[in-house]
Amino acid sequence: MAIQDNRSHNDHYRRLTFASFLKSDSLDAGEEAYHTDGEHNHRDNKDAISTNSDSQRPSNASTSDSSSPIYPLSPWNQTYYPHNDNTSAFPSTNQSPWNQSCSPYHKSPWIYQTRNSDFEDDPDNGLVGTIVRQEGHVYSLAASGDLLFTGSDSKNIRVWKDLKDFSGFKSTSGFVKAIVITGDNRVFTGHQDGKIRVWRGSKRNPERYSRVGSLPTLKEFLTKSVNPKNYVETRRRKNKLKIRHFDAVSCLSVNEDLGLIYSGSWDKTLKVWRLSDSKCLESIEAHDDAVNTVVVGFDDLVFTGSADGTLKVWKRELQGKETKHVLVHVLMKQESAVTALAVNLNDAVVYCGSSDGSVNFWERKKYLTHGGTIHGHRMAVLCLTSAGSLLLSGGADKNICVWRRNGDGTHTCLSVLMDHDGPVKCLTAVEEAEDEVDDGDKADKRWIVYSGSLDKSVKVWRVTDYAS
Repeated sequence: MAIQDNRSHNDHYRRLTFASFLKSDSLDAGEEAYHTDGEHNHRDNKDAISTNSDSQRPSNASTSDSSSPIYPLSPWNQTYYPHNDNTSAFPSTNQSPWNQSCSPYHKSPWIYQTRNSDFEDDPDNGLVGTIVRQEGHVYSLAASGDLLFTGSDSKNIRVWKDLKDFSGFKSTSGFVKAIVITGDNRVFTGHQDGKIRVWRGSKRNPERYSRVGSLPTLKEFLTKSVNPKNYVETRRRKNKLKIRHFDAVSCLSVNEDLGLIYSGSWDKTLKVWRLSDSKCLESIEAHDDAVNTVVVGFDDLVFTGSADGTLKVWKRELQGKETKHVLVHVLMKQESAVTALAVNLNDAVVYCGSSDGSVNFWERKKYLTHGGTIHGHRMAVLCLTSAGSLLLSGGADKNICVWRRNGDGTHTCLSVLMDHDGPVKCLTAVEEAEDEVDDGDKADKRWIVYSGSLDKSVKVWRVTDYAS
């Protein structure tokens, strides 16, 4: 374990124009290349605490200044702090009297960020802290109450409570690409090896999680395997059981009201499972290319996005004693891959992120109507999450854009969070308890946002829908 501390220098602070910001990308050529989903670059599983000078410099979580007559409201109008790779100028951490084996920091991968000066007047918005574990890049997140679950390419699922390492469990193969949690304390994880594993926390020992099954169950797998009609041809002269994914499980979404869980895979299929008995109800040839994202929507609708550039809408219908999902609409077909989806259930809006950096959205009126396009990223949008009237988008440009949906259906960029050193792969948000203000009215909603990145870190943010 090593403690790193890069001191901030005022001579590195500078404000760049948008054009200069784009040109500065050439400076990053020497930075570490973060591998994609298809690449594996396992590192030593050692914990490291990294402050990255966040305790000394202003946070990169910058906000748009609508009162400025010079810079219009844009996610690019913020101070940029260039990355400093030259560590030779800094004294070795081995000389520090605190860099000793008896230091309590060696026992925990968590370190709190000190309050950044940019947010001293606004304590409800900004970076709360950073966790860095040398276990691999973070590909999936899920939050339930005060617990945070993180999945990485080290095959580990870590559990955090009150911002501390609480528990963890490990699968035998396939790094973790998706996590969802149900109300009965079950955790479903989708893996690169095409399997969906099911875990449950112990009632006697909450820190202990054990594997309780998989999708499909072994019983169903053996029952279906004896019937040739249950097989589908995947490659030339090679058949697979159609109730089981034969490629990476890229996404999961759960509808607890209906007792269903949906899984999307690079095998181009969407599968529907029943939560009560883990039975596969449907296997749908959903797209012509890999299914990248699935999300449960409103009005019994399910949305899927694919590398084939399409966004499809599926509706659950009753057919006798069984249910079936039918394709009712193709909302979009484009050259760029659909990479992320999110749904605002209160306003009945679905958001779609693409590899070209754009976010399109549709509103439920009489029909699903295209409401517009949001531009805030220079590279692919990799993840989306909805939190009340807010939409958060994470991109390959290492930024997180915070958008607010206004009453007239337009969207305002409230801030851009810029502390990650790698592409932002996953986002999730949970609501904080509402506080009472002095005049008796309830304050605006506050959200805790977790972001996982290919820089092997998870960052924790606090945002409100009034930040500007």
